[in-house]
Amino acid sequence: MADTGQLAEQLACDYLQKHKLKLITKNYHCRRGEIDLIMQDQSTLVFIEVRYRKSAKFGSALESVTTQKQQKIIFTAEHFIASQNNALSQYRFDVVAISPNKQQTEITWVKDAFQLN
Repeated sequence: MADTGQLAEQLACDYLQKHKLKLITKNYHCRRGEIDLIMQDQSTLVFIEVRYRKSAKFGSALESVTTQKQQKIIFTAEHFIASQNNALSQYRFDVVAISPNKQQTEITWVKDAFQLN
């Protein structure tokens, strides 16, 4: 059975596909990091960090994407871009935060959540 992280990533992927994003790859790895989802939004390449929090006791899912985590994602994105013959020149970094709610799962999608410094 899939773990909670994989289920959250699949939920996020399904949600984004309903919003017209096209999946390019899941769980892209390089030596310094991983990107949960890489998708295409029209002419933009989108690198997506999926965060799941069962409770906000130790901070929200969005708050858990620290500056250090952002730097790892940026490095990994640069690695992906360099390794592809991709015609897309625009890209952005999104975060999808997932947290259970009383009736249903709450999904918060933050487009352009952070940029290169």
